Amino acid sequence: MVTAAIGVAQQPIFRSSTRIVPILTTVTDAQGRLVPNLDKDQFTVLDNGKPQEISFFLNEVQPFTAVVMLDFSASMTANLDRLKSATEQFLIRMLPDDKAQVGAFSDKIQFSGTFTADRDDLIGALNDLQFGNPTRLYDAIDQSIAELEGAEGRKVVVAFTDGDDTASRRSMGDALERARDKETMIYAIGLESEFFNGASRVRTRPDRGLRKLADETGGGYFELKKTDDLGPTFTRVAQELHALYTIGFTPTVMDNKEHKLEVRVKEAGMTARARKSYIASAERLAATP
Repeated sequence: MVTAAIGVAQQPIFRSSTRIVPILTTVTDAQGRLVPNLDKDQFTVLDNGKPQEISFFLNEVQPFTAVVMLDFSASMTANLDRLKSATEQFLIRMLPDDKAQVGAFSDKIQFSGTFTADRDDLIGALNDLQFGNPTRLYDAIDQSIAELEGAEGRKVVVAFTDGDDTASRRSMGDALERARDKETMIYAIGLESEFFNGASRVRTRPDRGLRKLADETGGGYFELKKTDDLGPTFTRVAQELHALYTIGFTPTVMDNKEHKLEVRVKEAGMTARARKSYIASAERLAATP
């Protein structure tokens, strides 16, 4: 992959009046490895099933702004040290132009405060997060997207949980609608876990809605067993965010309706992962450079 110099990576600036649909795309091979160095001609973009001419293509490391939102509910009590250590693996792989906040959810939702590129500050903020009960998963994702609203460029929520949502006011559908509207990628990491609830051992599984959130927004979904090392997955998320292709096309109609998107790679054995829809509205779309 062509990489911009670390520390000076520039977000593509869109100007002019020609509108494009930008699609952040991850490509993997049959073994799940990231695939760099593809060119524009190796991709096909379908809008409502119809092939489109690719008018914008970028294959460079670009900065991202992220909220790393962690489950600090009672079921995670025995795993919090593991979770903090794993989260550090994501934070230390941020490049100088990347920014993030860390946060936690239980009966309350907390954020570290401001987006920063200071990895030491972010790691230190993990120790200020408080645990509680129950689990407001979708409220946390929804509020994380709201936190990102003023950010420029690539926006992502990295959400970790070991269980179901038990107390949110917002639904998975609400969070998905906001993510689509604000063009925010959702990465979800789910953990199978066990904890003692005061009477018996309880086994948990991550909320099934997480996979849909990730699939629809072009992020990634990872599900881990209780004995798995968490660190490599957080590392993988950082690697993927630095290996995204940006593909754009000019819509043929602006009908203010939802259109289905599909990105394909022509070479056999490769899979493209990208958001699955967009709204064909000039007000929502970026302009070409």
